[in-house]
Amino acid sequence: MKVVGVAFDGEHRFSKPQRAVIRLIEGLGVEGDAHLGKTVQHLSRIRRDPRVPNLRQVHLIHAELHDEMRREGFEVGPGDLGENITTRGIDLLALPRDARLHIGAEAVVEVKGLRNPCYQIDDFRKGLLKVCIDKDETGNLIRKAGIMGVVLRGGEVAPGDAIRVELPDGPHIALLAI
Repeated sequence: MKVVGVAFDGEHRFSKPQRAVIRLIEGLGVEGDAHLGKTVQHLSRIRRDPRVPNLRQVHLIHAELHDEMRREGFEVGPGDLGENITTRGIDLLALPRDARLHIGAEAVVEVKGLRNPCYQIDDFRKGLLKVCIDKDETGNLIRKAGIMGVVLRGGEVAPGDAIRVELPDGPHIALLAI
């Protein structure tokens, strides 16, 4: 389980440029990123209520989703879908709420929920949204566009860094879209 890409952007744009390293800041998010803050920073959510806690400080996507997109004819790489950290070898979508991801030497991100795929994915590449959603055998929607979390402990994160998963005590709660 490792990091394969890191990205941030100081502007509210869909894609984020790849970086050699990012710095996570405890309780805030990714240094220099437009979504850094204790309260919600996503523009649509600010309009609803700017006082809501920011549970979307860090966006993570599994590189296996990029692989699936390539098989469907879409060229997509780290940061293209707005993620800050691209991982490989970990089933992010299966993690329970409040799982902790120990990333690199110091950083810890607590998982809070699923990213809700939106129309911006199709604005980026027409037809790509279909790859980001699926249905299970009973017809329930599966959101595959990654997960969101908060920074519990800051630190630098770079491609090649190891990721260790710490599951929460007690019953595990499945991730919901946030």
